[in-house]
Amino acid sequence: MRRLAGPVPLRLSVLSSVLLLLFGGSSPAFGADGPSWSARGVATFAGRAFDACSAPPLATMRAWRASPYRAVGVYVGGRARACPQPELNAGWLREVRGLGWSVLPLYVGSQAPCVQAANKKKYRLGEDPTGTGTEEGRDAVRAARELGIAARSPLYLDVEAYDERRAECAAAVLSFVRAWDRAVTAEGYVPGFYSSADSGVAQLERERRAGMADLPEVMWFAHWTGRASLDAPEVLAPQAWTPQRRIHQYEGNVTETYGGRALSIDRNQVDAPVATLG
Repeated sequence: MRRLAGPVPLRLSVLSSVLLLLFGGSSPAFGADGPSWSARGVATFAGRAFDACSAPPLATMRAWRASPYRAVGVYVGGRARACPQPELNAGWLREVRGLGWSVLPLYVGSQAPCVQAANKKKYRLGEDPTGTGTEEGRDAVRAARELGIAARSPLYLDVEAYDERRAECAAAVLSFVRAWDRAVTAEGYVPGFYSSADSGVAQLERERRAGMADLPEVMWFAHWTGRASLDAPEVLAPQAWTPQRRIHQYEGNVTETYGGRALSIDRNQVDAPVATLG
């Protein structure tokens, strides 16, 4: 979600840094003990992707075949979704797939009680983050199915930047995310997670190292370095969320033009699951 003003500063405490150095290399790789994506019937994409707040017109998607991008992030639902989606429907997705694009479905649901963006505060989690996560996970699946996105596709939960150092707020986010993951998984979809590197991603990496269950299977981290790399050594251990489980949003709020069609986009490097259409 394009709401950051520039590169994301990383705020790891000295203790967290020491723990990462001591234990990060010895933790099991996320998902490494399970079957591969191909064995699970999950489609993947490796390369460059863009996301735009509204799904672009089909004419733009045709023109942008001249771009270096081959995948597109699409906001399929959620009560905190910011932009209207006049183009987005099942027919649009079929046409886009027919043009050779891979699709990364994002769901912008309830946000952290300590969310930083002013325009997201009205969507903050209430007193039952677990119940809300379950309800919104099911809603994400419903929205995906209405668009023809089949089971074994990823759904990426968008949690915008928040102050993860506030224990009560962080606990609410974790309960919400884990419940959302369980609900999505129960319906046969792959739970993914998008957030800034120094808030949601930093928190979930700590939980991964601690052995927490029901975490997302794919990590989409916003860290505006300007480098199209899948590495984030400041916050993710090298083996965390691997293999084929990472997306790096490395630059945002940039305008590019191809075939005479201009878009304001975020730039992403991808090695992760993408949607399959039913």
